[in-house]
Amino acid sequence: MSWHSFHAWHLSEAWCDVLEYSAWAIAVAWCVRVHGLVMNLHKIADLSATEWDLCPVGAPSLTVVVPAKDEAANIAATCEALLMADYPRMKILCVDDRSTDATGKIMEDFAEGAAGKIEVMHITELPEGWLGKTFAMEEAMRQSDSDWLLFTDADVLFSPSILRRALAYAEMSGADHLVVMPTVLVKVWGEGMMLGFLQIATWWMTRPWRVADAKARFDAIGVGAFNLIRRAALEELGGWAPQRLAVVEDVTLGRRVKAAGLRQRVAFAPGLVLLHWATGAHGIVRVLTKNMFAVVGFNALFMLAAMTLLLLFFVAPMAGIFWWRTLLPSAIVLLCVAAASRTIASVGGVDARYGWLFPVGALMITWAMLRSMVVVLWQRGVTWRGTHYPLWELRRHNSPWQWEMAAARERRAAKGKR
Repeated sequence: MSWHSFHAWHLSEAWCDVLEYSAWAIAVAWCVRVHGLVMNLHKIADLSATEWDLCPVGAPSLTVVVPAKDEAANIAATCEALLMADYPRMKILCVDDRSTDATGKIMEDFAEGAAGKIEVMHITELPEGWLGKTFAMEEAMRQSDSDWLLFTDADVLFSPSILRRALAYAEMSGADHLVVMPTVLVKVWGEGMMLGFLQIATWWMTRPWRVADAKARFDAIGVGAFNLIRRAALEELGGWAPQRLAVVEDVTLGRRVKAAGLRQRVAFAPGLVLLHWATGAHGIVRVLTKNMFAVVGFNALFMLAAMTLLLLFFVAPMAGIFWWRTLLPSAIVLLCVAAASRTIASVGGVDARYGWLFPVGALMITWAMLRSMVVVLWQRGVTWRGTHYPLWELRRHNSPWQWEMAAARERRAAKGKR
C-alpha cells in the first residue's frame, strides 16, 4: 500500500470513528432526556383527577382575557365554553383587536345575553412600538381589577370545571403563574406528524418537572392557551409593557416570571382544555413562520445552529440505521422516541403512533425554521394579521436570554451591596 493510499485510508477510518462516536453520544443524550421524562412526568399535577375537583380557598376573583383579531370563525365557541364555567367569581373580558370581520359583533351579541358575565373592549388603533396582542392584553389588565388573570386565545375550548380546578391548584401550590397544558386536537395526519414531533422536541429541550424549581432558571414555560397569573405578580413584572414587542409573548411571559424569581407551576388537564393549533401541516408551517425566528431572537447564526442540532438529533439517527457501525445507537434513539411518544401521548392528545413519523416531522419543522428566517429577513420584519413589525425594532425586544441576564445582573449588584 502506497503512502497516499495509507493516508487516505487512515483519514477515512478516522471519520468513521467520529461518526460512530457521535452516534453514541447522541444516543446517550437521548437516553438521559427520555429517562428524565419517563421518571418525572407523572410528578406534574393532573387537574382532571378527582382530587382537584374542588373550589379554591378564599374564592379569589378571576378575569379571563380573550384577545381576538379576525376570529369570527372561532370566537363564538370559545365564548360559549367560557359561559358554561362553574366558577362564580369570574368575568370574561373579550378584546376586539382591530378586527375587520364580524369578531366584534359576535362578542357584543354574547355580552348582551350573558347577564354581565362578558365585557367587550374594542381597540381601533395600535400605538407605535406595540404588538397588537400584547397591547390588547395590557389594556385588558388595566381595565380589570380581579385577583387573577387568565390570558387565553380565541380558539381554545374549556371544560366547565377547569377554571375552578386551576385556581384551586394555583392557590394550594402557592403559584404566581400557572400554565395548564392544552390537549391538542388532531384532525389530519399532517397535523399529527408535526405536532407529535413538536411535543417530543419541546419536552426534550424544556423539563416541565423542573419548572417549579427556582434553581432551574432556564426551565421556564408559557403557553398562550392558558397563562394564569396572579395580578400582583403581573404588576410586579410591569405588566405587558416590558415585552410589548415580544412575538412569542406566551413563552416570554414564562421567562420573565422565572427570571424574576416568582413561583411558576405547570399542570396537565387531559381533555379539559382543547386546542386545534392550525389546519393541516401547511397551516402549522404558516404559524411557525411568524414564531420560529423570534424564538432565537432573530439571530441567523443561532437559527442555523438550532437547525443543525435538530437534524443531528432527530434526523441523523434514522440515517444511522443503514450503517452497521451506527445501527445500535440509532436503534436506541428510535426506542427512546417510542418511549417519549407513548409517555407524552397520555397527557398531550397526539397519538403515540405519530412518533414514528418524527424524522419527517423534523424535516418539516426544519423547513419551517428556514422559511421563517428567510421570510422575516426578506420582509425585514414580521407581518401578522395585517400589521408589519420592523425587524430592527423586534430584535431589541426578543432575545430569549435578556430576562435572565438582566436578573443575574441585579442579583450580582444586590450581592455586592451586602
